[in-house]
Amino acid sequence: MNLAADVGELLQLLPVQRAGFALLLAAVGLPVVGVVIVGLDIMPVRFAMMHVALLGIAVGLLTGLDPMVCALVACALAGAGVAPLARTPDGLSGAMGLLMSLAIAAALLVLAVSGVNASGAFALLWGSILSVGTADLVVLGLLAVLVPGLFWWKRRDIALLLYDRELAQCSGVPVRAHTLVLLVLVAVAVAGAIKLTGALLVDALTLLPALAARRLGTSLKSITLWAIALGIAVNLTGFLVALWLDWPPGPVLVLTAGAVVLAVHLVPERRISSWRAPASASLTSSH
Repeated sequence: MNLAADVGELLQLLPVQRAGFALLLAAVGLPVVGVVIVGLDIMPVRFAMMHVALLGIAVGLLTGLDPMVCALVACALAGAGVAPLARTPDGLSGAMGLLMSLAIAAALLVLAVSGVNASGAFALLWGSILSVGTADLVVLGLLAVLVPGLFWWKRRDIALLLYDRELAQCSGVPVRAHTLVLLVLVAVAVAGAIKLTGALLVDALTLLPALAARRLGTSLKSITLWAIALGIAVNLTGFLVALWLDWPPGPVLVLTAGAVVLAVHLVPERRISSWRAPASASLTSSH
């Protein structure tokens, strides 16, 4: 009873309420981004954008601008910049590897030559969910509206693109433009989730709900709805458990999401054809 009362008292605090609302918004938009990551077979994008976000944070600390705004801008530009590199022989994986190396080198150089305390930049690698502000809520709110809205508006084109890039091109889908938009959304979503779980644990909000949803859904639409539902359940449950046990929310969210993924994989797999594009198809160029 005392623990329940303590959690109830914590929920009366404004920073805790902001954090819970931020996780709720994140659960609507970010798992759908995870569906894109799995569908395009671009797992390395998460690691690359973590490094790019660190570079943006370093630039923000150097210039006196908001570090999170700089991280968002840097990730958005990086997402747009790597889209043309998807047409190279190495595809997106090679592009993300190059971006990751350059971004972390540039971030460390900026921190070294500027004399800025690096602890401020690296602290965001672990998250700071109780410091969520109005700007963070705005970003997450926009993602919660734009990402599902884009999926609904362009559901046929996106379904074809995620299933097979060449088939989408032959069907008249603007593959280059759609890939560019999706990569920018993925990049911004990763940056937007940094303060909630930290850059190192962003998978809890993006990839893990999508992996579980892929097992449960029978179509892109149902997978997307499952991803959102699981994201809401995981985020709220993990956050309440973290408050109850007085544990850091980021690791608890990851472990909660991981437990859900493992539990879902005990469900017998349905005999359906995968909607996810094969790696070779997703990395081929459009001419």
